[in-house]
Amino acid sequence: MLARLTAARRLPRVLGVRFANTRAEGSVAQSREFSKKEKAHEDQFIREHERQQIKKLREQINAKKAEVDALEKEHAELAEKAEKA
Repeated sequence: MLARLTAARRLPRVLGVRFANTRAEGSVAQSREFSKKEKAHEDQFIREHERQQIKKLREQINAKKAEVDALEKEHAELAEKAEKA
């Protein structure tokens, strides 16, 4: 009989904790909105970082193409000198 009374006394405390947690749902909802905003900022940063990397790679590609063109021109000149000699 004593065990039933203690269990009955604990029941309102459990419910009280449960109701207290429902009040915190507003803060959870706000934190979800904050998480979405934070993710949007991270995505924006990543896109900008990728744009900068692509820009650097394109510059490197153009520099290598110019180097290849210069080497081909030098090779053609050397080939002409070799034919004349």
